[in-house]
Amino acid sequence: MPPQQKHSVVRNFNFTARVLHWLMAVLILAMLFIGVGMMSSLTLRPWLIDLHRPLGIAILLLAILRLGNRLLSATPPLPASVPYWQAMAAHVSHLLLYMLMLSLPLLGWATLSAGNWPVTMIPGWNLPPIAPVSSVLYAWFRAAHGLFAWLLFLLVIAHLCAALMHAWVYRDGVFSSITRKASGK
Repeated sequence: MPPQQKHSVVRNFNFTARVLHWLMAVLILAMLFIGVGMMSSLTLRPWLIDLHRPLGIAILLLAILRLGNRLLSATPPLPASVPYWQAMAAHVSHLLLYMLMLSLPLLGWATLSAGNWPVTMIPGWNLPPIAPVSSVLYAWFRAAHGLFAWLLFLLVIAHLCAALMHAWVYRDGVFSSITRKASGK
């Protein structure tokens, strides 16, 4: 009879997942503040828009990489102490976060395309339009982009609150699974 093989439980997210998580956390928070600044400052608006466009596309590309890594890599399970409703809330919120990380940049790109504005990555390099020029589509995409940005803001706050609860109150290893490399245990 062959020796029993131990199935090791993944305790931490892999290096790629951790780097992408924290890089995107910084970029998304910056993007939320840039978005608010674009809406509230006429002086800084042109500069912030020039920053907002390529940063949004960078977030889109990183979200695609992150989703691929998530689908191809094992993730640590939640501790048994986490109630079912919290586990479901975590699952749904992560699904929504991924959907928003992908859809918000696409909506921004579509908004600009419908408004007949280029998505300039660097001077001289524009992305092709992904929507026809249309004032109706422009209005719809712009409203959806704003609404989804507010939803992302609320989800980020909820995610941060849950993370801090796991780090400071429960101390159950959930927070450390995204902050530390895997131990040899």
